[in-house]
Amino acid sequence: MSVVLTPDQITSKYGKLFCKGIYTLVDEKNGVATIIEECIAKGPVEWDAANRRRAGGAITDVRVEGTTLIMEAIIGEREVSFGPASKDVGGQGLKALRVDGDRVITTWVGLAGASVGIGACMPQGPGTIEAVYADDAKIGGAHRVEVSVVTPKLVRVIYAVDDTDTKEKGASWVLMLQMAREIKCGHYLEHKIVQLNPNVPEKTTNCVAVGVSFAVAESDVPKLTEQVVKFIKEHTYSDNTTLAVFQGLRVPAEVTDYGRRAKKEIFKIADAREVAERNGVQLIEVTGKRGTIGAVAGIGCFDLGLEAAALPEDELR
Repeated sequence: MSVVLTPDQITSKYGKLFCKGIYTLVDEKNGVATIIEECIAKGPVEWDAANRRRAGGAITDVRVEGTTLIMEAIIGEREVSFGPASKDVGGQGLKALRVDGDRVITTWVGLAGASVGIGACMPQGPGTIEAVYADDAKIGGAHRVEVSVVTPKLVRVIYAVDDTDTKEKGASWVLMLQMAREIKCGHYLEHKIVQLNPNVPEKTTNCVAVGVSFAVAESDVPKLTEQVVKFIKEHTYSDNTTLAVFQGLRVPAEVTDYGRRAKKEIFKIADAREVAERNGVQLIEVTGKRGTIGAVAGIGCFDLGLEAAALPEDELR
């Protein structure tokens, strides 16, 4: 027998805890997912990250950004392994992740105090639809709990733009950050400033492309894209603004290689178009086509961390 509880029912049962949001992004083509869990404090996030990395299971990578825990996972099932430390410190891990229509079901296992995080805190956070427990489930103390958390199926969409300003006015990074704040569709994830080759003749000043990513229901992607294009068109100062759009959790290797090369080489529009076409990157000429070169590079560098903002000669530590 199992018991299904809504977030409100979980809060009523265990008291108000600390999860600010849970988002599950899937990339079924590549068989991978990203789980983003937001907390009110950094301590629990770091502790959960260490425990979930130790447990392995369906999680392949874990990182902490401020008070947010970002977990990379497979779509599938793998047994968690808490190891000898579990009898003394407990543990928690992701056992399985599966897609069921427009929902994602993640199954978590927790021991002792660690069971509170996955048994009571995460399931009551915004973004959870419901959680499924065994009818005799107990959390905390010396108990072991297994809980399945049901969240909406979301996808990641990256929008990268180039050539929105002139030498007299405008800044692409400002425009895209304003857009991310004002768009009412999906959940804003990240904003990236991508440094490109400063020797490009047509640059304004800094020669950067700018990208923004969202988590959004797949059915809402056209609506989100329409809003993004509308905002950029209304606020760009350039007649050569181009937007590149990519959906997925894994930017293709050829696009990433192109992005890196755009930091030191000078490409033609045709080069960028060919890379985009081969790799599923949609190009939208908002006011013109010159921005195509940087927009595709913005997609390519989006997941490179500090490397995206740097020049090839910079020493990154």
